[in-house]
Amino acid sequence: MTRTGLVLILAAALSPLASPALSISNRYRSPRNPERKVRASTELIVLHTTEAPARSSLNKISERGEAHFCVTEEGQVYAIVDRDREAFHAGRSMWKGKEDVDKFSIGIECVGHHDKPMGLVQLVAIRNLVQHLQDMYRIPDDRVVCHSHVAYGSPNKWQKRKHRGRKRCGMLFAMPSVRRILQLKARPAFDVDTRVGRLAIGDPYLQGVLYGRTDTMVGKYPAQKPAVAKTVVPAKPSDKKAAAASPPPSSGAPTSVAHLKARGYVQKGVVSPTMSASKIAGGKWNAPDTYYTIRNKVFPGNAIDESRIEKGMCIWMKK
Repeated sequence: MTRTGLVLILAAALSPLASPALSISNRYRSPRNPERKVRASTELIVLHTTEAPARSSLNKISERGEAHFCVTEEGQVYAIVDRDREAFHAGRSMWKGKEDVDKFSIGIECVGHHDKPMGLVQLVAIRNLVQHLQDMYRIPDDRVVCHSHVAYGSPNKWQKRKHRGRKRCGMLFAMPSVRRILQLKARPAFDVDTRVGRLAIGDPYLQGVLYGRTDTMVGKYPAQKPAVAKTVVPAKPSDKKAAAASPPPSSGAPTSVAHLKARGYVQKGVVSPTMSASKIAGGKWNAPDTYYTIRNKVFPGNAIDESRIEKGMCIWMKK
């Protein structure tokens, strides 16, 4: 599997919560990655808290392949397991009657604790990563959940039934004040599995955080919204006149063929069954200054997995 790189350019908005471009490092790529199955579907993004410092957490997560990504307190994102493969992050878990959430979810470990506020730099990095994955897999806001939403426990001497409340991991990501920073406008309204009786409520306090009004992070963050950090969508064909009226940006990532041409890029070839990306671009097929275009979208070379390069993609390089 090839190197996974990603650069998300923040919108040019002045805000105290704006951050520099978000990059993803492969330093802690898991040795378990090649042996993990490719998921059949992606229905959830599950946010975790490590409950331990960054270095020990990263070493453990990497060694065992226990997440797809890990975000540190400094806002650095590490890729652990390929995002289309299964990472063993959810453990004993259930979502709307479906067990083994690992099989249909992406897991993001965030260095920190379930009951302590995270810094804005880290939250902005989490937000940018989550939004990118939401766009890629078409995941709505109410399917960005925390580990507590899906983990459940087996019967024991305290609980006679299977029950929700085995973990409070990631609990703060269910709180409205934190979800506002993450720009998530919805959250799960109720627990289907406890409502229909598949699980019992094992932790009433946690239930109040996940689905009620309990929010211990109120007042911990400024009310001002952070700058939006989504990839810029190229103009639709119907918007060509409007796009032509404004000059291409001189900085930041190009977002259209017009921008590529204006910066001196030329089309080197088109991917086909007989013409691979490496044949067209050589060793620079996955370089950050090599670009792919298809269906009015632009992708830098270091943001594309080899498995996602498809027939019809045009490859652009400097003259």
